Amino acid sequence: MGTAATVATCALNQWALDFDGNLERIFKSIKIAKSKGARYRLGPELEICGYGCSDHYYESDTLLHSFQVLAKLLESAATRDIICDVGMPVMHRNVRYNCRVIFLNKKILLIRPKITLANAKYYENSILPLHVCQNIFVFCQETVPFGDAVLATKDTCLGAEICEELWAPNSPHIEMGLDGVEIFTNSSGSHHVLRKAHTRVDLVNSATAKNGGIYILANQKGCDGDRLYYDGCAMISVNGDTVAQGSQFSLNDVEVLVATLDLEDVRSYRAEISSRNLAASKVCPYPRVKVDFALSCSDDVAVPTCMPIQWRHHSPEEEICLGPACWLWDYLRRSKQAGFLLPLSGGIDSSATACIVYSMCHQVCLAVKNGNAEVLADARKIVNDETYVPEDPREFCRRIFTTCYMASENSSQDTCNRAKLLAEQIGSYHINLNIDVAVKAVVGIFSLVTGRSPCFSVYGGSSRENLALQNVQARIRMVLAYLFAQLTLWTRGMPGGLLVLGSSNVDESLRGYLTKYDCSSADINPIGGISKTDLKNFIQYCIENFQLTSLRSIMSAPPTAELEPLVDGQLSQTDEADMGMTYAELSIYGKLRKIAKAGPYSMFCKLISIWKEICTPREVASKVKHFFRMYSINRHKMTTLTPAYHAENYSPDDNRFDLRPFLYNTTWSWQFRCIDKQVNTLLLTHKYMFAQIQQHGLKQLSEL
Repeated sequence: MGTAATVATCALNQWALDFDGNLERIFKSIKIAKSKGARYRLGPELEICGYGCSDHYYESDTLLHSFQVLAKLLESAATRDIICDVGMPVMHRNVRYNCRVIFLNKKILLIRPKITLANAKYYENSILPLHVCQNIFVFCQETVPFGDAVLATKDTCLGAEICEELWAPNSPHIEMGLDGVEIFTNSSGSHHVLRKAHTRVDLVNSATAKNGGIYILANQKGCDGDRLYYDGCAMISVNGDTVAQGSQFSLNDVEVLVATLDLEDVRSYRAEISSRNLAASKVCPYPRVKVDFALSCSDDVAVPTCMPIQWRHHSPEEEICLGPACWLWDYLRRSKQAGFLLPLSGGIDSSATACIVYSMCHQVCLAVKNGNAEVLADARKIVNDETYVPEDPREFCRRIFTTCYMASENSSQDTCNRAKLLAEQIGSYHINLNIDVAVKAVVGIFSLVTGRSPCFSVYGGSSRENLALQNVQARIRMVLAYLFAQLTLWTRGMPGGLLVLGSSNVDESLRGYLTKYDCSSADINPIGGISKTDLKNFIQYCIENFQLTSLRSIMSAPPTAELEPLVDGQLSQTDEADMGMTYAELSIYGKLRKIAKAGPYSMFCKLISIWKEICTPREVASKVKHFFRMYSINRHKMTTLTPAYHAENYSPDDNRFDLRPFLYNTTWSWQFRCIDKQVNTLLLTHKYMFAQIQQHGLKQLSEL
């Protein structure tokens, strides 16, 4: 028996409930794998039905259609003489499971359910885990092994993990490796978060570093129909080193990674690990499903040598440039709309959003240049031209991207000029309009009905009047954005409508620094999960890599909503002054609140240490109280957040990632009393220590 095993892993852009499209992409990946000599093919998690089905997992239709797709795979000649490992939901004894269905030559070898479930953002509570191996009836087979078992082929042994199981502290690959499993497979639905890829890669490599073995990871890629973007990164690792790497961000719907690996490399690596060999002698054996098939050829003569490669990680700025852009492309082509409309204010947030669309145009042109027929076909459908070839990003941008500067009497000429110049440099179709007539009409209706005319605070109005007049402007912009999104192409003699893009960052959402149903209300938001700090770094990246010189003035300008009257033609309003906190502070609050699970008191305790060089305990207490007061007052706005690209784990989107109330006792009376008590204790301690030092110093002086 030979020792050179040829295996394939995939990154597929599957779409929830798109059974036709999903089947087509699975078939394509199997054909590519076979053409490259692979004897085993691994696909991503729940690839048959799509990963983001959420409540659709409860529906019998989802199970029915998944089995219908499986039947077509089993019957097809394309799946002959290759072990196919596909993901789908399976119901056993009225319980739904997230499973791998592994088959060969029309026979299902094993159905392996997921053992460890991920957290709430994946919505997996509807598909439960199972440990015990049982036999069940499937199709025409009297029995199919169902449960936690491994495959024993003629030449090696394979064991499956499913996504979260790699991240778990007691990962199955530990026990499987000790029991002699040489190849570990992982079918993932692992989404992108900024700075996450290195963790995934390190986990894969460490899985075989201590115990030896081959680790094969498949992953979903693209937008599955929700806020998450799956970034691919299929990979193969041997004995702790990466030997094959797929792309992290790509517009290719199907990517297949094939490698021929020497099984003897695993055996010799394990042979000298005495501690592993001792532990292996005591391990509880896994149920083995014997397979009359080999992953290697018996006449292998040449022994492959797999050299470790250095994984190329993207910087956070590159991730922002690529990830949300790919997510936007999936939304655009699958929604069958003709492009995007963005209210472009000339500030950092909307400018960063425009740059992401421009990056998307770059990636589309590059994919077409590299021969991607699917991207070309999608681009032609979007622009409604069967002969069109996108070659210049600026030209493609003008076809599919409309930007709109909505001025008011409170807008400065500087922001107008900045928006116009950026639009010219990226090539978008740009519109300038003034909203004053609409604003006055709405306020006029109020005055006609009530007999009262509200004023801005600079003209003697109250804070309530001031806020209401700002909100009217913001909401009018939302109405106009949707009007122009629906009819702009009509006025240009072009078919279709536009998706409205939002541009509220994650920190503003956390603080609630936005008007409910204003121009932050949109169809989708590519920066809604990205911090202001990262967006500034991304803007600098665009200046250097896209030569968008207009962004320099945008970077240097103070962030402002421009909803209050100008003073002598100059800004009188800035975002950070309005919020009463800086964007840098907001990022820290967000991470402590969500990731560190800190309430007001815990956050105070952590921050007096973090900020001990710059703030007194009383100042920290004041900042923490102000944040939680504003957070809880505005929490209701999170129920209406535009669906946003999920890039930070402290996203406040309560529709998916932040399961907290939106009605609070905003006084936080008990929590704030605890903080005050601790501040007083610290002050008394400080005074006592100061007195002791002073007294000790005077005593020394008297002795002298």
